[in-house]
Amino acid sequence: MTHLLMIAAGGAAGALCRYGLVNWINGFAHSKTQWGSFPLGTLSVNVIGSFAIGIMYVLIAERMALHADWRNVAIIGFLGAFTTFSTFSLETITLLENGQFGHALIYIVSSLMICIIAAWLAIYLTRLL
Repeated sequence: MTHLLMIAAGGAAGALCRYGLVNWINGFAHSKTQWGSFPLGTLSVNVIGSFAIGIMYVLIAERMALHADWRNVAIIGFLGAFTTFSTFSLETITLLENGQFGHALIYIVSSLMICIIAAWLAIYLTRLL
């Protein structure tokens, strides 16, 4: 039962951080750039989350530098709620339905490529420590 509470606590924190960061980034980007409808906040959160999961994976699974319970809090709870791939899917469909095919394509490719590279980079860099 304790592990469920740890996941819930991590999830609540991750969801709140995602909400705040996405709104902050979108507010800044929409007021300062011409990317008004581009979901930069969600893309940013997914890149940050992918990088963070690479670090946590090495520290918990490979090095056992953190107690295994941190997997519940950090990876399943916090990062599970912080990253937003379901939101990515919906935002891509919205861009497509609004006829913004170029933005949709950029969003799809950049989300997939940058997040995968961020996770790989985090694993690589963390292994060097």
